[in-house]
Amino acid sequence: MRAAIILAAGLGTRMKSELPKVMHRIAGRPMLNHLLAAAEGVFNRIVVVAGPDMPALAKAAAPHPVVVQRDRLGTAHAARMAAPVLEGFGGDAAVLYGDNPLVTAETMRRLVAARAAADLVLLAMRPADPGRYGRVVQGADGQVERIVEWADASEAERAITLCNAGVICAAAPRLLAWLEAVRADNAKGEYYLTDVVALARAEGARCVAIEAPAAELRGINSRVELAEAEAEMQARLRRAAMEGGATLVQPESVVLAWDTRLGRDVVVDPHVVFGPGVTVEDGVTIRAFSHLEQCVVRRGAVIGPYARLRPGADVGEDAHVGNFVELKAATLGRGAKANHLSYIGDATVGEGANIGAGTITCNYDGVHKHRTEIGAGAFIGSDTALVAPVKVGARALVAAGSVLTEDVPDDALAIARGRQVTKPGRGFKGKG
Repeated sequence: MRAAIILAAGLGTRMKSELPKVMHRIAGRPMLNHLLAAAEGVFNRIVVVAGPDMPALAKAAAPHPVVVQRDRLGTAHAARMAAPVLEGFGGDAAVLYGDNPLVTAETMRRLVAARAAADLVLLAMRPADPGRYGRVVQGADGQVERIVEWADASEAERAITLCNAGVICAAAPRLLAWLEAVRADNAKGEYYLTDVVALARAEGARCVAIEAPAAELRGINSRVELAEAEAEMQARLRRAAMEGGATLVQPESVVLAWDTRLGRDVVVDPHVVFGPGVTVEDGVTIRAFSHLEQCVVRRGAVIGPYARLRPGADVGEDAHVGNFVELKAATLGRGAKANHLSYIGDATVGEGANIGAGTITCNYDGVHKHRTEIGAGAFIGSDTALVAPVKVGARALVAAGSVLTEDVPDDALAIARGRQVTKPGRGFKGKG
């Protein structure tokens, strides 16, 4: 059995935000949820330590229990808040940080696996710029002797490149005992998690460090660091998409969400943005400058350029959604086409139907949304306004420039526009 204590009580002062730090999003998902998703594949029990008055964080952590650190007295104090939830738990426990969202499940597995040969295991890294990270001081036998903070380190200790990442793992009863023994005898009067190492060593415990990539272990304390973490996550997502069989023509310009699903032989042109909740089936082409969120694009469809698929859009097999076309809560049937400058909202478009340029479904009356139904093989002429609720039958033809307010039967022609009146000699007479 394994438990994880995730520290997420920080206010994130340097973020300059009313939002709790761990609720800031990376690839469309709060950083806390990235860490939870990885931890759920490794740990049987997870406890999240939050600060007071963080209801959004508690909701994001569900169904995992949340305990509150009312007084922010340091990382060891925060981890100690989980003790009542883990009372009687005899397995291993790890302490993780909610603002380290890039730690992978594989790294977590390595951490807990190392516990078989050590009493206390910690994660360490070798960043390109060690800067002010605490240094991991190892003995001749490779064991961790202590962690020394940069401010307290000698020149020789500052030359050490192995840096502390803060994550630790030990048997839960021993870890909780060490946490309880930590003292706040420092300038800030706080209880530091790093002091656990010295307490463990004083008992003769075997302490080891497991190295992981610095990119995984980066902490996020500012908007700049948030952007850096976003870049790292995007690189991971793009690589996974391409390794899965999708082509990203200019990968660095494509923005993916954490749950974007791209099938095989999908081609994504430059400057495409995927919000959360997008599934793209095999053989789809998504042209440049398109934006997709909470939608499904089925096999062989073509999207864009400059198309927008909003939540609830479902584009059928071999259908086309062209430039400056917006779909919202709309289903486009197999082989249907909406190629130019149209808004299709709260609508069902049948198989093989054609939507002319400038078509609008007038779905909102100021109070309620209404649906438009367009039958298979129907042809909607350019610059048509379909005032919902309205139905256009299969194989029906709607003349260009119509404002449709009544249903059109199958195979019918509908013309809903004023008659043209031409008055000779009444044209514009300019000066000169």
